[in-house]
Amino acid sequence: MGELLNNHKAKEKRRALRHDAPPAEVLLWAKLRNRQLNGWKFRRQYSISYYIADFCCPECNIVIEIDGPSHEGEEAAIYDQNRQHYFESLGFCVVRFSNQQIYERLPEVLENLLSLCESRGKE
Repeated sequence: MGELLNNHKAKEKRRALRHDAPPAEVLLWAKLRNRQLNGWKFRRQYSISYYIADFCCPECNIVIEIDGPSHEGEEAAIYDQNRQHYFESLGFCVVRFSNQQIYERLPEVLENLLSLCESRGKE
């Protein structure tokens, strides 16, 4: 699966997404980066084939998606569903949080992520 991960062709797009990240993603990243979540390595704007996940922990095959205004509407919902099914077909567990959850319940979000990492991880 290594050839599917972090596609070098999407490097500039990933960089642009990181640069223009919504505040909820910036807030979550501040808590996930540098192995702050009990040593688990997360990556931000991570390519998986032709899709880009908001966050990914390759060690435990978890994809985190933060749903903000860009995920509203029928077309976006269909795209998100197709992308989620693709990630799951590769063995990833996809977890979705809303911007509101990140802003209002960040400790609970982090606790849920830690529990999921520990249950799926290969430590």
